[in-house]
Amino acid sequence: MNKIACLATSTFLLFAQAASAETYSADVWADNWFSLSVNGEQVAEDSVSITTERSFNAESFSFIAEPPFVLGLIAKDFKENDTGLEYIGTDRQQMGDGGVIIQINDEAGSTIAVTDDSWQCLVVHRAPVDKSCETEKTPVAGEGSCGFEITEEPAGWDTASFDATDWPVATEHSESAVSPKDGYDEINWDSRAQLIWGPDLETDNTMLCRLVVE
Repeated sequence: MNKIACLATSTFLLFAQAASAETYSADVWADNWFSLSVNGEQVAEDSVSITTERSFNAESFSFIAEPPFVLGLIAKDFKENDTGLEYIGTDRQQMGDGGVIIQINDEAGSTIAVTDDSWQCLVVHRAPVDKSCETEKTPVAGEGSCGFEITEEPAGWDTASFDATDWPVATEHSESAVSPKDGYDEINWDSRAQLIWGPDLETDNTMLCRLVVE
């Protein structure tokens, strides 16, 4: 094939790929913080720092993708340190609790993806391993009841080539359990969208969640 033919073929392939890409809109509410990627490339991050007290809020944004694509979600609940506690040393010392909900719409306005138990979620920070740590007067990470578990983030976990067959499915949690607020009610959520997290809203502090959108 000559250079002109190669150039024409490459141009056609690029045009075909661009023509099949679509703009999607997304709504996310998280307690406390999230980052969302598409095929390993970040498309959005919570605009409110996780260190802000009561930092849960809703975000709406758009991204361009060509299906099928992989949604990769990092969701974090606030913790002061590896004890998993917040407000340490005050009369409010406690374990926090998390929760996140997402819906993705296509250009026609149809909802094509929501958070539910079809997502797979790996807990990569869990603490405290013993909930009695919450009542310790001087909790120290890694000591006594204040042990913690950290799992290294797998390379490429938010890409199509990653094998997540052994990852657990997300756990759906009720509104009454999560008590979403501050932006949650500003979004018209699809009835299929569920609040998800790990099995334990209190001790599961950092989640890696993924979904393949066909």
